[in-house]
Amino acid sequence: MVVALNDEEVLILNTLLEQGLTNGVKNLRIIGIEELIKLEPNICRDAKSALIVPSAGIVDVHRFVIALAEFAAISAKENGAGKVLIIDRDFYLGGILQQCIHPGFGLKKFGLELTGPEYAHRLIKKILYMEIDYIVDAFVLEITKNKEIFLINSKIGVRKIISKAIIFAMGCRERTRGSIKIPGDRPAGIFTAGTAQRLINVDGLMVGKKIVILGSGDIGLIMARRCTIEGAKVEAVVEILPYPSGLNRNVQQCLVDFEIPLFLKHTVINIKGNKRINKIIFSEVDQNRKVINGTEKEIECDTLLLSVGLIPENELTKKIEIEIDNSTGGPFVDNLFQTSREGFFACGNVVQVYDLVDYVSEDSDLAGKGAAFYVNGKMKSYNNPNKKVFIKKGKGIKSIVPQVIKDYPFLDKKIFP
Repeated sequence: MVVALNDEEVLILNTLLEQGLTNGVKNLRIIGIEELIKLEPNICRDAKSALIVPSAGIVDVHRFVIALAEFAAISAKENGAGKVLIIDRDFYLGGILQQCIHPGFGLKKFGLELTGPEYAHRLIKKILYMEIDYIVDAFVLEITKNKEIFLINSKIGVRKIISKAIIFAMGCRERTRGSIKIPGDRPAGIFTAGTAQRLINVDGLMVGKKIVILGSGDIGLIMARRCTIEGAKVEAVVEILPYPSGLNRNVQQCLVDFEIPLFLKHTVINIKGNKRINKIIFSEVDQNRKVINGTEKEIECDTLLLSVGLIPENELTKKIEIEIDNSTGGPFVDNLFQTSREGFFACGNVVQVYDLVDYVSEDSDLAGKGAAFYVNGKMKSYNNPNKKVFIKKGKGIKSIVPQVIKDYPFLDKKIFP
């Protein structure tokens, strides 16, 4: 079933209907809202009509499929993976890089300081040159243990893809107000920093005029500078830790250079506002991050941006029972980034949250190489305990990636004697 939510999408349904009938799809028809509600009682009430496809989806066969991982696709193709497909839920390739218009990318990978779009352009150019297949504006509905992918797209409808290997590269999502349980009113004007970044840099929409930012992660620091450049007044950056959580260079370039105040060992304890936020109340915290009574302060503002951490996006991974490392939030992987389920790989921020995209690209190179080896039959299951080592964290170490080292015989460097 493909649902239309507006008049433009109704026209797309008619086009899909014509294409389906031309291609011999049986029992294809468009239904109105009344019949749609009978079939799907919980359907969005904005729905206008739907295209019913009783004969299920389209089947496509690929040796190797990735979600949102240009570097992994290139690496897989270069290492002989054959037919490679990228699935991206955005409207274009390049992922989050397209909204990161600030410099600082590519210093390790290319030896150059690039903006996010410039970095993405280099990858996209190579993908097009290598004739790697891709589907954008696609939502993955399900992935099975047999490496079947079910996705939906407004132009091609429902599609079933059969692959020999899959790389998870869905990145991470931002923590929201609900995640950290900030009490108070529920007015408009509260955004995650990444959402604000997209609204400003991609959609050309300003989020506010008087802004407070909670959290000093890199995206929060970068948005403090970006909002200032766009004419807003950033009243403060509030950080619960006794030190900034972003890179030192971003603290200097985004806060110090623009004279934006940073309150360490503080957190927002209340939000005030009716239709729109008009003030926040923040307070100092002790060494256990507990609010110290009597230290409350108020800041008038019309916008609150949240930069309070990222969570690896692993809902699809968990559904096929891939083992997750609680310390990273991502799957357990070996030295070629294969997960606990054979033929499934993971790379980038879906494995753990990285500071630099250059580190993500290194993961992706290895994952792409591993997947290529797998589909070409070079990789085996190593159950011999003498041929793999599980790495455990020592004191003072938060997490380790990879968690398993295997002695793959085809690697250039031997690990075991």
